[in-house]
Amino acid sequence: MATLPVIDLAEFTDQNQKKHLLEASCYWGCFRVINHGIPGALQSQMKAAVSALFDLPDDVKRRNTDVIHGSGYMGFTPKNPLYEAFGLYDASSLTDVDAFCSLLDASSHDRETIKTHAKKSHEVIVHIATKLAESMGLNDQNFSAWQCQYRINKYNFTQDTVGYNGVQIHTDSGFLTLLQEDECVGGLEILDPGSGSYVKVDLLPGSLLVNLGDVAKVWSNGLLHNVKHRVQCKAAIPRFSIALFLLAPKDDKVEAPAALVDSDHPRMYQTFFYNDYRKLSADLELRAGEALSQLLM
Repeated sequence: MATLPVIDLAEFTDQNQKKHLLEASCYWGCFRVINHGIPGALQSQMKAAVSALFDLPDDVKRRNTDVIHGSGYMGFTPKNPLYEAFGLYDASSLTDVDAFCSLLDASSHDRETIKTHAKKSHEVIVHIATKLAESMGLNDQNFSAWQCQYRINKYNFTQDTVGYNGVQIHTDSGFLTLLQEDECVGGLEILDPGSGSYVKVDLLPGSLLVNLGDVAKVWSNGLLHNVKHRVQCKAAIPRFSIALFLLAPKDDKVEAPAALVDSDHPRMYQTFFYNDYRKLSADLELRAGEALSQLLM
């Protein structure tokens, strides 16, 4: 079982918190945040709102088409037969959030819930990314305009599926993921870099989970860890999770800042465009960070 580091977002003026944040990001690539400013009531309302979307007819769900590769509705597949998801790109734009809700005929109440949740979640994810950069000595990074995407997930668990994977082993392709987990059912497991084994991640009520992805590894010149994870069915209860991805810079170009590259730390990865990498990973069916090997210098 993994006892993940817990970062208090109300105490980021404390240098020990910044050190704690960087250590968690370099070893686990995964940590929890508390005092994040997203009320529990709003999280519950958001879960109810997205649950209603999954009850829509299939033809309505499929109105949620791709904006960038793999960003729209995902139905059941042979590799992930228990999993379906909506995608919302760009979740930092309230205009785009409103269009997403209109497309899926969301009620006025659910529309306001989703818009409020998106706005607050975007503020939190930008704040975390900024503090992570500061912990690395980078004080001039602006993440507010980076590409951003919602991935709203449902795992259709039943008694017959207990013990099966809800979604295949993967890393997130972007920079940083802010995850609202299901408070009723767990199942998330991450790869412990020390033991090489998958370990259970217990729920911590009131917290949000943060994962670092492939872009974080490249952007940090190999310093930050892109965590491999999976979801297993532990109980015959449908599981919902709501992920906000901070994907890549506004211009889509991913490379380590010059401040992280020197003679002792030469550039590890070629510069690339995020959407090209996303498509490369899908085309090669390399979902757990292996596609980065194609981009080594």
